[in-house]
Amino acid sequence: MDSTSTAGLWDRLAGSQAGPSLWTVVVTGLIALAAVAPPRVWRVTRNAVTIAHEGGHALVALLSGRTLSGIRLHSDTSGLTVSRGRPTGIGMVLTAAAGYPAPSLLGLAGAWALSTGHVTALLWGATALLAAMLVMIRNAWGVLTVVVSGGAFALVSWLAGAELRAAFAYGVVWFLLLGGVRPAFELQRKRRHGRASDSDADQLGRLTGVAPALWLLLFHLVSLVSLVAGGRWLLGAA
Repeated sequence: MDSTSTAGLWDRLAGSQAGPSLWTVVVTGLIALAAVAPPRVWRVTRNAVTIAHEGGHALVALLSGRTLSGIRLHSDTSGLTVSRGRPTGIGMVLTAAAGYPAPSLLGLAGAWALSTGHVTALLWGATALLAAMLVMIRNAWGVLTVVVSGGAFALVSWLAGAELRAAFAYGVVWFLLLGGVRPAFELQRKRRHGRASDSDADQLGRLTGVAPALWLLLFHLVSLVSLVAGGRWLLGAA
């Protein structure tokens, strides 16, 4: 069947493929770890986690009925998502709570998709999400990082062979699972030194009356459970 026909494209998107070798899964996990663990490397790669973090805020804001005003991504790997609506209530709480868990939960969803063999669907889905996010970016650095990220997904999903697509997808999911763990520890360290008084955890504390430390504990639990569960899915798919 012609892969450029509508039926061919749908078959490529919806079809599943055999999982890669265990060697490939392990190596892509080690590469992802090398992109997360060294501080100098993390200062660059953390931009990708920030995209997922702010995307989580934006998606939940829309789902909870708030109006999304815009997203800004900064070169210091910080970000800001602005939405309009009630300043209190469940919608605001869910929006504020969505950022830190977002990379880990995206990684967990990606691990499930890969465990079922849907490599191409994952890559195209990520491309679509980044394209949708691009519409709401309000600064040049944000546009650059989202375009580069979306372009990488699009090129790999369209031009690469099956083995390279799988390796890329597994590397991305490992990165989200591993990279989703580190920001909560960074926030904990900043709060200990009094340098994060307006963090997501502190905003949630003011919104709900629940201590920011408990929200931080929730961020830790989500990221660590996602890493364990997602890692088992990825290794089990090999």
